[in-house]
Amino acid sequence: MESKQNPNNLVLEDRYELTEIIGEGGMAVVYKALDRRLNRYVAVKIMRPEMAQQEEFRQRFFAESHAVAMLSSPNIVAVYDVSHSTEIEYIVMELVDGITLKQYMKRKGPIPWREAVYFAKQIARALAHAHSKGVVHRDIKPQNMMLLRDGTLKVGDFGIAALENEISEEQGTAVGSIHYIAPEQIRGESPDGRSDLYSLGVVMYEMLTGQKPYTGDTVGEIAVKHLNTAPVPPSQLVADLPPELEHIILKAMNPEIQARYQTAEELIRDLDHFAVTQTQQEDEAEADSLETPSVVPVRSISEMSKEKYRRRRKRSARVTFLSGTFGVLLVILGLFVFLLQFFFKDYFPDKGTEDRSSGHMMMPNFQGMSVDAILKDPQNSVFSFEIIYLNSSGTEEFDPSDYTVERQDPNSGTRVSLKKGGTPVRLYVSTGVVQVPNVYNMDYREATAILRVSGYYVEIIDEISDSVPRNYVIDMTPAAGTPLEKGDWVYLTVSAGPEIEYVSIPNLVGLSEVAAIEKIEQNELSYGGSEYVTSDLPVGTVIGQSEDSYNLLPAHSKIILRVSTGPEEG
Repeated sequence: MESKQNPNNLVLEDRYELTEIIGEGGMAVVYKALDRRLNRYVAVKIMRPEMAQQEEFRQRFFAESHAVAMLSSPNIVAVYDVSHSTEIEYIVMELVDGITLKQYMKRKGPIPWREAVYFAKQIARALAHAHSKGVVHRDIKPQNMMLLRDGTLKVGDFGIAALENEISEEQGTAVGSIHYIAPEQIRGESPDGRSDLYSLGVVMYEMLTGQKPYTGDTVGEIAVKHLNTAPVPPSQLVADLPPELEHIILKAMNPEIQARYQTAEELIRDLDHFAVTQTQQEDEAEADSLETPSVVPVRSISEMSKEKYRRRRKRSARVTFLSGTFGVLLVILGLFVFLLQFFFKDYFPDKGTEDRSSGHMMMPNFQGMSVDAILKDPQNSVFSFEIIYLNSSGTEEFDPSDYTVERQDPNSGTRVSLKKGGTPVRLYVSTGVVQVPNVYNMDYREATAILRVSGYYVEIIDEISDSVPRNYVIDMTPAAGTPLEKGDWVYLTVSAGPEIEYVSIPNLVGLSEVAAIEKIEQNELSYGGSEYVTSDLPVGTVIGQSEDSYNLLPAHSKIILRVSTGPEEG
């Protein structure tokens, strides 16, 4: 919603200076405000005067706010302060800079399964934490979730959103929660954590298919479908949807509460297991597709004449007899080799040793061995090894003791000539390096989520562009397809539109290192690392920053922290 300036610049309790309206609902108005005491921007939700006059709503607003204030999770919008008086009711919350998941879904359409699972796990972690504190959200839907620049999802309005909906429904302005509501809530029963998981199942369904599972012309029609109708299986809407993921969604959406996931932790475990096994299956399928030759289809028997079919049956019988005879001979030969190797080996000289004296030998099997062990074995001094790290750009440095050989050239068992200076052998070693996904021309939030799922850290660099829409990726370093180890950084150049946005630098001194980093990111800046120095302040306390607070810098500029390691010993 477009912000509106607050003409009066009202200050609450001589602390919260309201600057602009950033949201409105049937129950409350949300303002952006400056917390003068802590010098940070926050969101302040003020209950409308006409609502505050209703004692029941006032008491519930107060109770819900205090319950949510106990929550502390990176995936939950934090509540900092609560005011309860006869004059005004308000809560002070974390100011989240981002877009709602609903806005992202509307812009993106159906979301790929990896990204949907990444988002779903964050929502489930938020629910797991809240449920452990006895807090039920009761209104899980994409409109109540904020997607940050770095791909983090934060769930907001625990408990309070449900109260907002009650008021909206009384006023005839229902906000769409009927699409996500659990059957027991429709029946008027008291919801619990499993009700939130049902709603999360609906959100997952919508993320993956781009459609809500139940629609209708009226609220009543949709409610009846929640109670009595099975949704269209997601796989009918998304052709390549993995069956295990469909099972997870439909289990979460089961109308029978006892057949649903009983805890958010159960759902997280299933999502983790699915993500691992599905990735392994896709990797194996990709490898098989590279190795399996194309197959030429053969005409079916029904296309043959009876005479041809009779001749083929006769020929097959002969082949079957010969194959059986050959199989028996192979078994006998295998038994002879076994006896030769294990019972009579002392009566025969070792071929490799015998060949070495004549300038030849059989190539040993190095597959599965560590490179370090191979190089240190004196028996291998007759070889000159060339180590090739698979998926490497050729510029990385690797520790040979960390990796094992996947294949070799020449292959084991090959008869080779011993050469002066060492017989050349190539060892192919897997480094675990993967290729950077292609995120060009994506919204930076989508790009960041994809890269983080792939195991990379992401830094955003703004650049003025008259041709590329704001917030879309112009360039990336390393380039798409570059081999890069997980845990490395990928730098995204993002369009800032025709003009660069400037942001105010927050005061970070006195905060913990973790809190300072979070505040840097909340203010559209980038964390540039920490310098650790001794001081009298507690360990982990920020004692300085690279840029002075309250100055203006281009969005995403780096801020380096100076962090205390405690007083000097001795």
